[in-house]
Amino acid sequence: MAEVVDWEFAVATGRRFAPAGPEVSLREARRIVADIARASRTAIEPVAELTGLIAPVDSHHAVVVGRPAWIRANISQLQFAMAPLTRKLKERQPSVLAAEAGSRATALQMGTILAWLSGKVLGQYEAFTTDYGNGGRLLLVAPNIVAAEREMNVRPQDFRLWVCLHEETHRLQFTAVPWLSGHFTDSVHTYLSKTDDSGWHAFSRILRTLSESVRTGARPSLLDLAHTPEQREILDHLTALMSLLEGHADVVMDEVGPRVVPSVVAMRSRFDQRRAQPKGRDGVLRKVLGLDAKLRQYTHGAAFVRGVIDQVGMAGFNVVWTSPETLPRSEEIADPGRWVRRVQP
Repeated sequence: MAEVVDWEFAVATGRRFAPAGPEVSLREARRIVADIARASRTAIEPVAELTGLIAPVDSHHAVVVGRPAWIRANISQLQFAMAPLTRKLKERQPSVLAAEAGSRATALQMGTILAWLSGKVLGQYEAFTTDYGNGGRLLLVAPNIVAAEREMNVRPQDFRLWVCLHEETHRLQFTAVPWLSGHFTDSVHTYLSKTDDSGWHAFSRILRTLSESVRTGARPSLLDLAHTPEQREILDHLTALMSLLEGHADVVMDEVGPRVVPSVVAMRSRFDQRRAQPKGRDGVLRKVLGLDAKLRQYTHGAAFVRGVIDQVGMAGFNVVWTSPETLPRSEEIADPGRWVRRVQP
């Protein structure tokens, strides 16, 4: 029986349409890769010292990648994350011919979107893994890091280390907190398992509209999945969790930054300006793909983390990693004191 998504075709599509990276010589490319890898190792100690989180040394799997490798890694992550939904839909396929056509159409849409995203992401931790607490890799996307530092005209060594401080925090979150990967994966799987056929059709329409927007620059129709009440509850929980993770990483990179990155203040100012002012088609796509909401997660999450630390210190904040019950609820992200009163009365 045909797959619901032709995953290899999605990879091929993404690699075909991925934008070219900055022009560098082979010698310079090797130097850049070595420098980013070194920055990743340098970030380990100061991040652990500030956060108080401890992870096994052998869990540090940092890989410097290009855009095609990032696309393949994310297709693999999506394949794992979407397994409950694709299993359900595979059982309901009307015919092999229809399934074949649909799987390639969905793959084309998915690959096109990931091609666009492959030019934006600086780093990413692979949160979906069966080896919870010791599994995922930390991906550092070299061409995007170089493009960003050139665009902002900042010192490359400083920017690379600053980015690695943020991404190392994500790695530490998932490897020092052994239940977090499993909880995150289970929440996403539960959410997707509740999707009915109409939800999948809506998802397909969104992919189709977005892929057209990537190619043409047209303003797409704003479509959204229809969530059941149970799905809305899970989505609220996941949104709060992502706000926590992104905000925590932003706070750590800024707190550690002045100790190890001389130009951190200037970089933060230029980086925030770059985040807030996307150019042309990028601005439209960012809104439709939900990346504006992700940017709010950085801001709201960082305010939550700082608010809790101001009240109970870093050790008090780290109670958040005790269990899923101690994670902040959606209403607590905007009110750190409410979380403190619930978890540490």
